[in-house]
Amino acid sequence: MKIKRTYKVCLLIAASVAVIHTACKKYDADYAKTNPDSEWLSGGLQTVYDQSSAAFSHAFPVLSENLERVHEIGDVQFEATFVSAPAPVNPGRGPIFNNVSCSSCHIADGRGKVPGSGDTSVLMLFRISIAGENAHGGPNPVPGFGDQIQNRSTLGIAKEADVTIAYTEQAFAFDDGTPYKLRFPAYTVTNTYTAFPGDVMLSPRVAAPVFGLGLLEAVSDADVLAKADENDANADGISGKPNFVWNAVTKTTTLGRFGWKANQPSLLQQVAAAYNGDIGVTTSIFPVESSFGQPQYDNRDDDYELSDSLLHAVEFYVKTLAVPVRRNADNPVVKNGKQLFINAGCASCHIPDMRTSVNVAFPAVSNQLIHPYTDLLLHDMGDDLADNRPDFKATGKEWRTAPLWGIGLTQKVNGHNNFLHDGRARSLLEAIMWHGGEAATAKNKVKAMSADERSSLIKFLESL
Repeated sequence: MKIKRTYKVCLLIAASVAVIHTACKKYDADYAKTNPDSEWLSGGLQTVYDQSSAAFSHAFPVLSENLERVHEIGDVQFEATFVSAPAPVNPGRGPIFNNVSCSSCHIADGRGKVPGSGDTSVLMLFRISIAGENAHGGPNPVPGFGDQIQNRSTLGIAKEADVTIAYTEQAFAFDDGTPYKLRFPAYTVTNTYTAFPGDVMLSPRVAAPVFGLGLLEAVSDADVLAKADENDANADGISGKPNFVWNAVTKTTTLGRFGWKANQPSLLQQVAAAYNGDIGVTTSIFPVESSFGQPQYDNRDDDYELSDSLLHAVEFYVKTLAVPVRRNADNPVVKNGKQLFINAGCASCHIPDMRTSVNVAFPAVSNQLIHPYTDLLLHDMGDDLADNRPDFKATGKEWRTAPLWGIGLTQKVNGHNNFLHDGRARSLLEAIMWHGGEAATAKNKVKAMSADERSSLIKFLESL
């Protein structure tokens, strides 16, 4: 068994005597029970004490033994490598695809790595569409390519295309004269198997972390919608907007909350869509191959390539990944950084606290105060971050507020500090300085900070 398994002992982080005792364990049940609302416990009772490279890969610590087993089954399937049919194990990949397993993109259940300049897009996805909407109000697929570029294929089959990346750096300065640089990405579609239309809207994506998603799903629609202010009625410059998307399970339009533009309504659908679009594996939710209608289609009337039992096990695995505990939350510099975060207005979108709804069917996620630093809403992030590609109710400038919990462990877990939807930011400070639109005022307040204040702000973010 791997170190990530529920039963394994992990290194104890040196966070606070009040929080973490000298015993070597990853969960302090006594502290969690007596301090359920502590900001140290980012995931409420489903918080784990680990700052190692396995920090994102623990099951909920408060989970029954039989459900732990379901989590483990989902874990194995999340890491399973699919191959082209026929094969005795994990057949059905392709005929066109982006990667061979869930974990190939969501490395260690964390953030995907961005290809270097001039590299092809093996570790990125590119959503594509043309003007108009599909039958359910979503992006209009590109004839001959669908809604996502698949840059890999099975033997003897033509992949759709490659995408190369080039960066151009521009120099800027904080108000105190300290210089900084931002890199502007440019994407070029190459090696297309057939003519690529000139009016295609292209949107890059890196894989986002998958821990804590079950807790975010457990927040009620009403609580998410209560934070929306689409017309900025309070005149604070922030107009959080919900996305409403097609739910392929219920066959209705429902609130979106997952994905970079909140274009997925549930973890089940997000998992099934990833299998279909990224690996080329069909399920009962998405039974049609992504290559349907294209020359790559194999014309087989196959059964679903992933059974419902395994699909639901993977969903449950993602649903029950715990959140790492805060580090250094009582450090004076970190406390100062948190106040600067609030004063700058960052917490208007990156809302620190949420409470999950009461769930008698699944008590593990019921009535938990969590600290994800998101509102799960869409916000206009300005021209520089715009992909100019609508996605249901999300405009080409709007992105869902990314959760910040665990962000300070990105380097430890994933070996890099690339942030934002396309990984263009090479540090947390660069990510802040890319903010525009509704976040321009907050960005400018950071720009006006002293070097010590900026350092405190980053120390706070690194503690999350």
